[in-house]
Amino acid sequence: MTTSSLSQHDSLFKKFLGDITVARDFLEIHLPPHLRERCDFSTLAMESGSFIEDDLRTQCSDMLYSVQTKTGKGYIYTLIEHQSRPEKLMAWRLMRYSMAAMQRHLEQGNETLPVVIPLLFYHGTTSPYPYSTQWLDCFADPELAESVYTQAFPLVDITAIPDDEILTHRRVALLELVQKHIRTRDMLELVNELACLLEQWAVPKEQFRGLMYYILERGNTSNAEQFLQGIATKTTDYREDVMTIAEQLEAKGEQRGIEKGILLGRQEGIHLGRQEGRQEGEHSASLNIARQLIANGVERTIVKMSTGLSDDELATLFDDRR
Repeated sequence: MTTSSLSQHDSLFKKFLGDITVARDFLEIHLPPHLRERCDFSTLAMESGSFIEDDLRTQCSDMLYSVQTKTGKGYIYTLIEHQSRPEKLMAWRLMRYSMAAMQRHLEQGNETLPVVIPLLFYHGTTSPYPYSTQWLDCFADPELAESVYTQAFPLVDITAIPDDEILTHRRVALLELVQKHIRTRDMLELVNELACLLEQWAVPKEQFRGLMYYILERGNTSNAEQFLQGIATKTTDYREDVMTIAEQLEAKGEQRGIEKGILLGRQEGIHLGRQEGRQEGEHSASLNIARQLIANGVERTIVKMSTGLSDDELATLFDDRR
């Protein structure tokens, strides 16, 4: 089928389904009864198709409608896709369209997802439509997919797992124990547990260094030096790494001190410059006032009291007058 004929099919489809009265008839006839009875079709409205991703835009007919439920709570979206050729993974495309519509709904300020009902309008030469419209059938193992996507996703909430249980989690115990307590406990209190895990499960040096830096830079560690000493004392394979980390942290601290000193020096210099500028401006003003007073015949004693100038400065001004 040529591109021109496809666009003609789509054009006619959109002309009819773009009419809200035609769309209402279509949905009242073709929606499954258990879904149809939930919809208040008096609220049916055409929605923009701009929610479709760029890579799908040329494949989607963009016929999206919103309708309120009869209970008045939330929205149901109906998405009608026009197709003239069978496509094995069409059910997955419809699921992608549906999720895009849900995302657009959230971006409009809503806090819960709408139910999006995708309908496939097919009029191809192969009849009946040969593929399943159950999206789980797009998987190589539909039963496994159903067990994953029709129940709550697995949750690993380490904040609710006791420390004793975490310590039995083999090589991942280090990560879990540290990230459970990184914000809430002094990491110095966990030196023994961490050291035991490091001795029991030899971790790569890169992981060890990353763990130490994470604890010292992100954790509530009351005494970093004592923490590192504890790790070095209780472990045998990481002492050299601990020493390197301690030296690097010390050098980093010194550098921060130098940078802070430079910054404070700059700030002090700016302050002194401003102060000297003000003083110079005030002195210049005093000289101008003294010249005016001298020009008007005011006595030296009064000029000195009025301007605060020194005797040498006043002598120079009086000499200049002569």
